[in-house]
Amino acid sequence: MSTPVDDPLSRERSHLSASRSALRAMREGVEALDISDVTANWVNAEVLAHQIDERIKALADLSDTPLFFGRLDYLHAPGAEEAEGAEGERFYIGRRHVHDHDGDPMVIDWRAPVSQPFYRASKKDPMDIALRRRFGYTGGDLTAYEDEHLSDPGEAARTSKLLQQEIERPRVGPMRDIVATIQPEQDEIVRSGLSGTVCVQGGPGTGKTAVGLHRVAYLLYTHRERLARTGTLVIGPNRSFLHYIEQVLPALGELTVQQATVDDLVAHVEIKGTDDATAAVVKGDARLAQVLRRALYAHVTMPTEPVVVVRGSRRWRVPAYELEELVRELLDRDIRYGAAREALPQRIAHAVLVQMERSGEAPDDRVQDAVARNSAVKAAVKAVWPAVDPAKLVLRLLSDPEFLAVHAEGILDEDEQKAILWVKPARSVKSARWSAADAVLIDEATDLIQRTHSLGHVVLDEAQDLSPMQYRAVGRRCTTGSATVLGDLAQGTTPWATRSWQEALTHLGKQDALVEELTAGFRVPTDVITYASRLLPHIAPGLTPVVSIRENPGHFEVRPVSGTTDVVEACRESLRHEGSTGLIAADARVPELSRALAEAGIPYLGPGEETTQDTRLTLVPASLAKGLEYDYVVLDEPQAVVDGEPDERTGLRRLYVALTRAVSGLIVTHAAGLPPQLASTTLR
Repeated sequence: MSTPVDDPLSRERSHLSASRSALRAMREGVEALDISDVTANWVNAEVLAHQIDERIKALADLSDTPLFFGRLDYLHAPGAEEAEGAEGERFYIGRRHVHDHDGDPMVIDWRAPVSQPFYRASKKDPMDIALRRRFGYTGGDLTAYEDEHLSDPGEAARTSKLLQQEIERPRVGPMRDIVATIQPEQDEIVRSGLSGTVCVQGGPGTGKTAVGLHRVAYLLYTHRERLARTGTLVIGPNRSFLHYIEQVLPALGELTVQQATVDDLVAHVEIKGTDDATAAVVKGDARLAQVLRRALYAHVTMPTEPVVVVRGSRRWRVPAYELEELVRELLDRDIRYGAAREALPQRIAHAVLVQMERSGEAPDDRVQDAVARNSAVKAAVKAVWPAVDPAKLVLRLLSDPEFLAVHAEGILDEDEQKAILWVKPARSVKSARWSAADAVLIDEATDLIQRTHSLGHVVLDEAQDLSPMQYRAVGRRCTTGSATVLGDLAQGTTPWATRSWQEALTHLGKQDALVEELTAGFRVPTDVITYASRLLPHIAPGLTPVVSIRENPGHFEVRPVSGTTDVVEACRESLRHEGSTGLIAADARVPELSRALAEAGIPYLGPGEETTQDTRLTLVPASLAKGLEYDYVVLDEPQAVVDGEPDERTGLRRLYVALTRAVSGLIVTHAAGLPPQLASTTLR
């Protein structure tokens, strides 16, 4: 039977088809550009060609990604500053802007001001919207729609089924964007301004990572030229996490955002060693910054001899007391060690020029530069303000007990000094077995000598696990820019985990940041988050438990087992459902479970490897589970997860992370007893 011409779904499909054609025409128009006659030289040609290539990539039409996901019908024209001539107009909201051959919009970018009511409008505040329409898709095909008549007082507010379906849609492959499901409280954070830093405390499944990534996309849309100059960076906890999120921004048309771990930022030396927990905590303490400063500036000594500059037949003498005044003036200015060292020869040269002028000469800037390069001046600077290699400075602090004791006096006690000293001192920077914490110290010393380049905006995810010194390292990358800090205090699983966001923001250098809390859970089913929240009184008693807004309670089961064969069977059960499955276990149990899966003939991946329709099971060490999510999770031996950490609190936090990775279902398997904290039935 033929579809009626006035069928709404048919009309929307026609608009989708026309929009895809328009996008294809936009892409073909860029591909057809001839730049041979518009560039002055080959450098400009290369730059322009690169920009065109990036534009072509941004205009790619992803066949399985909806080009638009919503529609807004306005009652009246939005404000002139938002969308002129929009009276009674209809806007299709999508991941990017699409226009026809006349330049008229066919799809409006979700970040545009006129799109905001799609996320914020409600029956109480319709924001001049007559109708909000959501679209449902199967793959890239438009298959359903759902209407809300926001300005109709006779229509009751109701939960969107399409919204619920999109939130609960099975997850296979990397993390996807949430532009179709952003909630009002999330949208407020996403659209917050560039000038301010925002810290988002969010429990499992509240969408804090997605909010951070979408905020970057929004800022790039709103401040594109500025951020193109200053740069943006997303910092994640590990490579697996970065691989998992790396497709979100490209799917939104943003291809220029860099991604890194904190270890990448401070990669001044090769990491060959590890610290025990005690040493790592001390090295990560912000007091080490003061120790490093003392040790660095101890290299500056006051001059005891004059500088004598010979030029032709004349000798110019700068006495020691005048040199000391120059040195003290530079120290009082508190500028970088290296900058002061570069300024000192010019200061000495200026003192010589003053003498020349008093004697009747008329020296210019070239004479001053020549004097600054004079061998006598260079020798004086080398003796008074010597060059310091940051890695060698840290090497000496960690190798020389006397040197450390002098500069740590009154800052670190004897036990703390002993904890960070190397048992076997290294002979050189190259032979040293540097740890990750050592690299952060070298980064701090490097910044004391020469200022670190600052970016326009930095997103720091899973921030609760950073040490104070790591916060300082990140803060150096956004001293003149802003940041989005994302994390959950309850998921801090390092011995130095953040105790409060205010303390963390102080180390970051963003004391005035706005702290927002997300408590509505979109990812974790009700039964699962309720069970996991039994741990909160023991790991983060001040936090508000996450409340799931999912209508589907999800599948949840705590299952006693007799061995790995039963664990494998639980994985088989989960794989019968659509979507991905994660088998999460204590790190020490991963080899045994790996063998059991292999013997059972079940293919599996490691964290960070992309799941496919054929291989949907990932074997995840508990230490790498943070930030990842799976449709179904089998959690092996909770007590082993707790026991795998150096202390119970950290172990319970690790368990909390593992329990909250599931989107649709969780099976907890255990042959040993469960942690007693999970037996609690009420939250304090």
